Amino acid sequence: MRLAGKVALITGAASGIGAAAVQRFIEEGCAVSLCDIQEAEGNALAAKYGDQAMFSYCNITDEDSVSAAVDAAIARFGRLDVMFNSAGIVGSVGPAAQTPGAEWRFTIDVLLNGAFYCAKHAARVMQPQGSGSIISMASTAGIMGGLGPHAYTAAKHGVVGLTKNLAAELAASNVRVNAIAAASMATPMVASVLTGDPGKIDEAKKILAEASPLRGRPGLAEDVANAALWLASDESGYTTGHTLTTDAGFTVGATAAGPAFAEYQPIIREAGKSGLPGS
Repeated sequence: MRLAGKVALITGAASGIGAAAVQRFIEEGCAVSLCDIQEAEGNALAAKYGDQAMFSYCNITDEDSVSAAVDAAIARFGRLDVMFNSAGIVGSVGPAAQTPGAEWRFTIDVLLNGAFYCAKHAARVMQPQGSGSIISMASTAGIMGGLGPHAYTAAKHGVVGLTKNLAAELAASNVRVNAIAAASMATPMVASVLTGDPGKIDEAKKILAEASPLRGRPGLAEDVANAALWLASDESGYTTGHTLTTDAGFTVGATAAGPAFAEYQPIIREAGKSGLPGS
């Protein structure tokens, strides 16, 4: 019951990482407002959890929609302790010279502007109450280059920077702001990219397991949900402005093949000499 008595709003809650977080938060005693544009799926999932859950339609590219979802959660549950912004898309894909401006703008709207709107309207509630945790989905593509399409990468770098700035502003109100930088996880969105079918989660797991630095271990939606649980809970009460990776060590250079220096050889010194001096 690590979230007992707390109320969370989770965007992108109808599937993937959002749905995994809903389950994990509710298991830990949290009341959850499920927010998504997928109304049928969101309502069905909320109904599964009874009085601990509600569904609100929320289009995070529309600030009024975000504001209304926050207000609905407070009207139902009386407070807001956690905002987990997990809604996302792959967005515009392709070389810069062939990227339509409208696709670029829509991708930034969902991945960066949406994160800002969610943080803004969470902050307006959390600052007066003097507590809260705001969590946004970044990505390993928000830490490194070459891992995602241009708009996605730019947006996720923006989320990392926004997280740091918001944390600096809101710390005095005891509101913590953190992000999660996930690698490719076995979710419907990633399955669609890897296999062409969002339903082929098991096939995606096999592909991800083969490429994982943690041999045979794919990244799962539950891994991100557990990271979000820690950031939402009082266990992370002295952590803010942080981007927590769930990537099997990929962003520190871990690979499935292991590092080039994995095999022993005698020490290499100046000008190609080997062995310790005087040996």
